[in-house]
Amino acid sequence: MAGKKYYVVWNGRKPGIYRTWAECEKQTKGFKGAAFKSYQSLEEAEKAFNQGGSFGQKAAKGSSSKKQANTSLEAIDENSISVDAACSGNPGLMEYRGVHTKTGEVLFHYGPVFGTNNIGEFLGIVHALSLLQKQEKNTTIYSDSMTALSWVRNKKANTTLVRDKRTEELWQLIERAEKWLKENNYSNKILKWDTNKYGEIKADFGRK
Repeated sequence: MAGKKYYVVWNGRKPGIYRTWAECEKQTKGFKGAAFKSYQSLEEAEKAFNQGGSFGQKAAKGSSSKKQANTSLEAIDENSISVDAACSGNPGLMEYRGVHTKTGEVLFHYGPVFGTNNIGEFLGIVHALSLLQKQEKNTTIYSDSMTALSWVRNKKANTTLVRDKRTEELWQLIERAEKWLKENNYSNKILKWDTNKYGEIKADFGRK
């Protein structure tokens, strides 16, 4: 009996890690320049997805024999939105923002508020999606957080942040973001920013 496989999609309709071939195929079939690969463990898949880079398709079940380059990060889409969060402590005072990738113009900003970096990254992506939907733009979004990408894909922020008076406002934003993801469809590409290849994401707060 074949062991469990995990499918990494670097370039597809919704890049991420999928647990079945059917889910992987849904994101890559008919998608020009699709790049994906199967792994035997979740740890391997997460490491590969986080690294990004130029991986081929041939290891994924049912993939084409033709070689196609992974274009998700080979050439940066400069007419895009880059999002990032900064947090002093974990949890601690957190803020997030989205900027135009080419110009660095700040398009939106929220915080500081008590929370975590992952929450900020998640809210940043959803904020960008909501903004682009209102503008009727199919603009690409970049994030350097694999966790946030996973939360967006699953339409659920899997956070352990305690809900109390200090975090109530943030929790309401989390619930609003989850609700938006469940009730809205989008075709925007949400891609993993390859920090090793391109340096810090353009929305970085520069506090490392």
